[in-house]
Amino acid sequence: MPNFLPNMGLFVVLCASPLLAQAQSPASPQLPAPEGAQVYIIEPADGATVAQTFTVRFGLKGMGIAPAGVDFPDTGHHHLLVDVEEMPLLDTALPATEHILHFGKGQTETQLTLPPGPHTLQLLIGDKYHVPMDPPVISKKITIQVQ
Repeated sequence: MPNFLPNMGLFVVLCASPLLAQAQSPASPQLPAPEGAQVYIIEPADGATVAQTFTVRFGLKGMGIAPAGVDFPDTGHHHLLVDVEEMPLLDTALPATEHILHFGKGQTETQLTLPPGPHTLQLLIGDKYHVPMDPPVISKKITIQVQ
């Protein structure tokens, strides 16, 4: 199993929060995405060949970054989808898995270590409770080759 699970401690704390439980209830609506908001991967480039450990830089236009749990209008935080074939539910809190990495401190880059071979990367913005916006602010999926 690849070792690429940053920030899991923060997510575990947030999962225990009653605020997150409220966000997962059907009575808690998704936050609207700011009009024109876009998320994208700055690097690596689509089709790039990278070392086994490499940097992923996140880009965002039309909205701001705020840590999970912070209630500030038109903000969210990054979730990196690694080798995700089937999209998670987009109307509930995103699970933290080995393929859905949470950046709830407001990080805009990370270092990943992946096994050699082809991989896909995609960014998805979540609100203060890790719930995607409506409509989802999601990047193009890129493919990389790890040496």
